[in-house]
This record gives sequence, C-alpha cells and structure tokens, in this order.
Amino acid sequence: MSKKVLVATEKPFAKKAVEEIKKISDQAGYELVLLESYSEPKELIEAVADVDALIIRSDKVTADVIAAANNLKIVVRAGAGYDNVDLEAATGKNVVVMNTPGQNSNAVAELALGMMVYMARGLFNGKPGTELKGKTLGLHAYGNVGRNVARIAKGFGMECYAYDPFIDNSEIEKEGIKPVDSVAELYKTCQYVSLHIPATSETKGSINYDLLSSMPQNAVLVNPARKEVVCEESLMKVFAEREDFRYAADIAPVITDELQEKFPGRFYATPKKMGAQTAEANINAGIAAISQIVAFLEKGDTTFQVNK
Repeated sequence: MSKKVLVATEKPFAKKAVEEIKKISDQAGYELVLLESYSEPKELIEAVADVDALIIRSDKVTADVIAAANNLKIVVRAGAGYDNVDLEAATGKNVVVMNTPGQNSNAVAELALGMMVYMARGLFNGKPGTELKGKTLGLHAYGNVGRNVARIAKGFGMECYAYDPFIDNSEIEKEGIKPVDSVAELYKTCQYVSLHIPATSETKGSINYDLLSSMPQNAVLVNPARKEVVCEESLMKVFAEREDFRYAADIAPVITDELQEKFPGRFYATPKKMGAQTAEANINAGIAAISQIVAFLEKGDTTFQVNK
C-alpha cells in the first residue's frame, strides 16, 4: 500500500507549489491528498485519520488532531515557526515534527522592510515622511530572517545592530553588523527594532514597557514574528505616553481596534499573516516539506526534527 500524504492548508499554497509537491510525491510513489481553505478544526481531524504524513502552514495541529491520526509518522510545518503544533502530543505518539527553516526568510524580511518604509512615510498619507538611510536598526534575533533583514537594510543605508544570545558576536560582526550584549542595549540604541523571536514560555510578553519606553525618539517597532511576544498592556501604555512611537505587525494584536481608534496613523497590522505569502516562499517551503517527508520515510532522515 502506498504511503499517504495530506497537505492541510487553511491558507492554501500557491498553485505552482502544489504542483511541485505533487510531482515529488508522485515520484516517491505516494498518494497526495489536499485539504484546502477549510474552516473547522473537525475537518482536519477527519482528514488525518489514515495519513502517514502531514504538511501544514499556520494550521493548528492540536492534541486532538494527533490522537485522530492513527498512521501518522511525521508532520512538517512549511515555515520556520512551529508553535502551532502540539509537540508534547506528537512526541507521545512517536510522531516526528519538522519545520523548513530558511525557506520563507527572504519573504518575511522583505515584508519587514516594507513595513518600515510604510511607517517612515506615514502610512503613505501624502504628507512628508522620513527616510531609512542613516537610521539605526536593531535585529532582535539573528537567524535566517534576521540575516536577510540585515542584508536588505544595509542596501537602504541603515546602521544595523543585533542581539542573539545563541550566536557568537564574532559571527555577527563578520557580516558587518554590530552585536550588542543585551536586549536592553538593543532597544535603547535603535530607532527601528525588527522582532524575529519565537513565541515560547520565555519570550511571550517579554517585549515590555521597559524596553519599548527606552527606544530613541521616533521609535518604530516592527513585528513580523508572533503577536504573543509583545506585552499589549505595555504597548498601549507606551502609545499613550509617546506620540512619536509607532508599531507595525504582521499579525494583529488583540487590541488592534483600540490602537487604530486611539492612535491613527501610528499603527498598522496586516489583515492576516502575510510574511510567507509569496509565490516564491510557497514553492520553496512546499518543496522542502515534501522532500523532508520523503527523506524521513525512505531513509529515516531527521535533520530538521524539532521535537527530539
């Protein structure tokens, strides 16, 4: 019996990406099943019943999904973040969970710079704005996305700093970026800060009042990562205290309506998460996901496993 792969995407892949996924799946002799644009969790729960592998995007793989998947051996999140997968439940059923690091990074980085330009130009309101050239940019985490943001920002002529406790300062320096020794120093130094940290128990709510209020004049916080890492109570307080503070996010905070009503022209959030929403990122992440599934099922390759 051929192995069965389910692609479950509430926000579907681009058509070209699905074609490439199917091509690799067919070459491996697998059966590919699509669940696209679904609206109810129960649809995913029903669809996983007999599949060997699952490809998702921002879709939530809960404990209920894992429990319903009797044959499931591997879940691949086509993207970097994997906080939408219940790792404990997966590990409990010996299901390998992987991500596809780096495949969406340029798309997310371009969006981050686009949001910086949008904020610098007053949300394109027709009034004079400012330029990014010569401004300080702090990269909060220097992984795949952070590196790409730095690459593009240097083209704008920005002065780039980075904080990442998991990367040696020498590695940051050799790429022409100035490392700092603490999160506090990053925020105090940089007019623009771009967030690239995951949402974990340690990071949720960690972007707090002390950090935000310490940013230089005309501060702009850009968040193409996760909404949970920003303390929204602190965010509201800083907005109220500082008329020069602005915030752009790739996922709307809970207090979006209140921010838009009270602080027009200083806040922007995409209507839904857009970071990886490019044809190129779709194709890259989709090909990586199915390729990793084939490598795991045929050779036991666990290179990108995140629930070890």
